[in-house]
Amino acid sequence: MSTHPKGHPGSHPHGKSHPGAESAPKMTLEDGSPVCRLIAWEVTRSCNLACKHCRAEAHPEPYSNELSTDEAKALIDTFPDVGSPIIIFTGGEPMMRHDVYELIAYAKDKGMRCVMAPNGTLITPETAQQMKEAGVERCSISIDAPEAAQHDEFRGEVGAFDASMRGIQYLKDAGIEFQINTTVTKNNLGLFKDIFNLCEGIGAAAWHIFLLVPTGRAVELGTEVITANEYENVLNWFYDFRKTTDMQLKATCAPHYHRILRQRAKEDGIPVNFETFGLDAVSRGCLGGVGFCFISHRGQVQPCGYLELDCGNVRETPFPEIWKKSQQFLNLRNPEVYDGKCGYCEYEKVCGGCRARAHTMNGHYLKEEPLCSYEPKKKPRN
Repeated sequence: MSTHPKGHPGSHPHGKSHPGAESAPKMTLEDGSPVCRLIAWEVTRSCNLACKHCRAEAHPEPYSNELSTDEAKALIDTFPDVGSPIIIFTGGEPMMRHDVYELIAYAKDKGMRCVMAPNGTLITPETAQQMKEAGVERCSISIDAPEAAQHDEFRGEVGAFDASMRGIQYLKDAGIEFQINTTVTKNNLGLFKDIFNLCEGIGAAAWHIFLLVPTGRAVELGTEVITANEYENVLNWFYDFRKTTDMQLKATCAPHYHRILRQRAKEDGIPVNFETFGLDAVSRGCLGGVGFCFISHRGQVQPCGYLELDCGNVRETPFPEIWKKSQQFLNLRNPEVYDGKCGYCEYEKVCGGCRARAHTMNGHYLKEEPLCSYEPKKKPRN
């Protein structure tokens, strides 16, 4: 896979909670800071693939100055101080880190839900068993087309599709739940039903679609980035499609969906609450710095993998202090400081716009979301 924050394996599907969740989660810490619900941890940036949309432009060679085993364990020790976050062991390709199963087991012993985001091509019966024994509860595997040729072209490696399918079978054999992540581009918009049928056929627990953020190698994908209108159309299609299946579905890097969900639910006469829509009803579209963060292979904390703001480094500042006090995080939690229509939209508290797209396409993370066609009914603030 790319180092997409790789999805949030195990995160909330529409209308269903992640395993073990039975009620709306606690939303704030004792000091009033929001609870950190998800941490995407890039345990290594090395990767065996060269995906077209890789935000890290990852390569197979080792990267210097990655957190050591002791540093990584010390970081894990601090995670409970910000809540009880799901830890997403991602990369790069997390399987290329030599001590990854040791770190997963260590986090699991601390009572944390551990999930993993490999690209699938390196999974063998032996490594699948290692994942199981370490405590991995779900894996996300990225599949961007229903057949090999188009997927392999996007992933930069002939045979990647078949290798991922073999890896998925090894996960199933080991009893590890898996989900499929799909990056949305112009080239695969028309293939969504086929991709879903593939997910269903192989027994995926969930299907998550990711709206492309043009950063890293994805900057070169200008012609494949969907327009604001296509964005709106695909999320409306997704809202309708979720009614046709019991599979867990989630739109990620797609904060507009939280607006569309409310607009469509109102039309359908459906209450928007935790019982009907789960976490989508009680959380915000863009969770970067609000309920989610990314930690790089060198310990840099960011709102997400796509938004390379240096909010602090865990080698210099304890992670809980960064989470609670980083000025960038404080800004992200306050829509009143946003520029443009995102700052006065009536859906500002449930959407927030993609801060990474604002940064890469409009020049600053507090600018308005560039791929939103919605015009607020509220008036701009003076």
